[in-house]
Amino acid sequence: MFLLVKFPAARCVDVVVVSLLLCVCVRLGLGCSGLMLCRSCGHEVAEDTDLRFVPSRLALSHRNDTVIAGKVVSVQLFENPQGFQFEVVTFKRADVLKHWPADGHFSWFPGHSWTVASCPRCKTHLGWAFQPSDWPRTVNREEFEASDQTFVALIVDRLLQEHFASTLLMTPKSFRS
Repeated sequence: MFLLVKFPAARCVDVVVVSLLLCVCVRLGLGCSGLMLCRSCGHEVAEDTDLRFVPSRLALSHRNDTVIAGKVVSVQLFENPQGFQFEVVTFKRADVLKHWPADGHFSWFPGHSWTVASCPRCKTHLGWAFQPSDWPRTVNREEFEASDQTFVALIVDRLLQEHFASTLLMTPKSFRS
């Protein structure tokens, strides 16, 4: 990636060097925001600034990992009643569709009801939104995001880091053999 700007000759070298340094930083994930994308369609789902660890005694395991912008985050493993296991990271908020009403049965977070959370663009299941069990079964987005008692648990394998996605090369059809 080169920045094409008309500067005096002495400045052109500076612009090229800065552009190359920015490319290296993006590829290494340095100085990048921790934007998380839907792995299926690339929709911007969550930011690292909205990470919020919500521990659960029902987690099968818990580990620390650098899955978001090089930050150490807590990843919890859960199993649903059908035996499917999911590694999740919890966020204060995320741009997901919440499929109300919330259900209190089989909640991984005692005292909270859950609802499925999906990508608003491609409808892929990305995780679950949790709210206090004593709330009405259906709430609006503003109520959900304004509360300190709500959070979203997103499935790690269904997300992609923006800085990683920007390093992927796509070969145009005309270059394929």
